[in-house]
Amino acid sequence: MNDPRTPAERSAPTGAARLAMGLAVLALSGAVLAQAGDRPIRFILPVATASGVDTITRAASPALSKALGHPVVVENQPGAGGIVGTSALVKSAPDGWTLSVVSNNHVIYPSVYKTLPFDPIADITPIAVIGETPIVLVVNPKNVPATNAQELVALLKAKPGEMNYASSGNGTILHLAAAMFLDESGTQAKHIPYKGVGPMLTDLIGGQVDFGTLALPSIQQHLKSGALRAIGVATPKRLAAAPDIPTFVEQGMPNYLVGGWFAVIGPAKLPAPDVGRVNEAFVAAFNAPDVREAMAKQGNTINVSTPEYAAQFFRSELDKYAKLVRKAGVEAQ
Repeated sequence: MNDPRTPAERSAPTGAARLAMGLAVLALSGAVLAQAGDRPIRFILPVATASGVDTITRAASPALSKALGHPVVVENQPGAGGIVGTSALVKSAPDGWTLSVVSNNHVIYPSVYKTLPFDPIADITPIAVIGETPIVLVVNPKNVPATNAQELVALLKAKPGEMNYASSGNGTILHLAAAMFLDESGTQAKHIPYKGVGPMLTDLIGGQVDFGTLALPSIQQHLKSGALRAIGVATPKRLAAAPDIPTFVEQGMPNYLVGGWFAVIGPAKLPAPDVGRVNEAFVAAFNAPDVREAMAKQGNTINVSTPEYAAQFFRSELDKYAKLVRKAGVEAQ
């Protein structure tokens, strides 16, 4: 029988067990941390502000600071689809003071870039898969009259290759999600890559591009204002956080299912005590009532995994996206 839970949900121990382990780990590392005073823990995000990962990390930052016992500084370093920021992370000292929150992009890189300045598996320490965020296909309502998937597909087929779509960079999950939509619908459109979600959103709202796929947390305000129109969400069922957005499944595209996941990592060779400390801090922070409420409003599914599961997950996702990239016809740059 198929288990309907997400991979992260299947891997996670009970909340009580995780919190108990967390108290033990935090107690062991407390003396060391106390010596560091108010030194901030730096989170290098390989994404621009306003992206899904950025929105999620910033919403959890106060709770993370409390759980870690130190100030948390979020530093955005977008560029090259996330390679710039991740390069900075892998070059940092494995001492627990520099971490990152990454998305699917991290395991897509090898399939869309001919060369990389780092190994996405060997050069990091997986700490936890935090959860998943829904991806929504949106259009600029002034450029695109379509209000549902059937109408958008009809427009794309009437103008093969004439319409364009934005992404946060070549080879990102937002690029791949849009390419998968075109593949599933048998249509064509021109890809316009940007250096992050921020500039992508600016031009999408401004009408320089016609449509794109984005994480729900990054576009909720723009859907409410009418600056963007949602065509569908690539989840099996409608979202409690956005019940008015139909799924592509119910619109006749049952195979168009794609979501964004996010995970915390450190540099390679991060010591086990630091891995445990950070993992349990994320468990505590994402269990905080205010963070749970924020995640629910954003439509995110949270279930913080173990470090062991995270390591296995990164390897399996690397293989999974290699196959999806080939199927969607995304060429390596």
